[in-house]
Amino acid sequence: MSVSVEQDLQEIRVVDSHTEGEPTRVVMQGGPDLGTGTLAEMRTVFEREFDFFRSAMVNEPRGSDVYVGALFVETLDESTLGGVIFFNNIGYLGMCVHGTIGLVQTLAHLGRITPGDFVLETPEGNVSVQLLEDGTVSVMNVPSYRTHTHISVDVPGADTVTGDIAWGGNWFFLCDDHGQQLDQDRAEELTEYAWNVRKALNAQGYPAVNHIELFGPPVSESADGQNFVLCPGKAYDRSPCGTGTSAKLACLAAEGKLAEGESWVQESIIGSRFSAHYKWQGDRILPYVSGKAYVTGVSTLLLNRSDPYCWGITR
Repeated sequence: MSVSVEQDLQEIRVVDSHTEGEPTRVVMQGGPDLGTGTLAEMRTVFEREFDFFRSAMVNEPRGSDVYVGALFVETLDESTLGGVIFFNNIGYLGMCVHGTIGLVQTLAHLGRITPGDFVLETPEGNVSVQLLEDGTVSVMNVPSYRTHTHISVDVPGADTVTGDIAWGGNWFFLCDDHGQQLDQDRAEELTEYAWNVRKALNAQGYPAVNHIELFGPPVSESADGQNFVLCPGKAYDRSPCGTGTSAKLACLAAEGKLAEGESWVQESIIGSRFSAHYKWQGDRILPYVSGKAYVTGVSTLLLNRSDPYCWGITR
């Protein structure tokens, strides 16, 4: 069954989960027919012809700004579990590690997989995943790398901040000289500050960077650092952000501050943690990020064309 604007009522089967606090909604049945091209081609079709479906799945009244959606699709490569396209309240993501962990746990909950090693297709390339007996999921993310270092950004109403730009499956600006106290109680202030950093950075000639990652000392003795990550749609990541952790590893590796195979534990603004390490692949790194996800619901969403907010409330 696939979604169509011609039908009065559509049923969409979804599984909701959270990965270290960050929600993922996996569309298992009822999604749009994207053809049989590559995942990148499918994402293009999704964006061009079915963007209303993206909005309906993750925006109010069915979702919220913090939701990340994952459309699970069948692909031509039978050696993989299938393909996944990630999206959020305003658009599409290249890769999403927390969403990948959520998808793997979803497939396990549905009885489609048992602990073992698997491959998933994404628009940014294939990623390897491992489901352990205790429910931990380890993701070998896409190759990650730093492109710019010590970029100074003049932030309106605040001091100049300096940071690096790196790719971890999405584009990040990473900094630790922001002067902000990283505390969940200050989420609104941190959101506004990071949003202003992003706007200033984009205006200074870096329009592709849509994630801002602020770093500080860890709260937990078992962690190596804490972060606050602002996502493209102005929601902050409740998890330590897997692609952001990958970007962090790329910067640490480039600086010679973290050796190949050495563990790095990243703590989120709510105290949840990812463990990570990397291997070199030429002048880039292959990040390995591990965490846990928990299924929170299995449900059928209804798309009713007579509902004036059927396709989501957008800004």
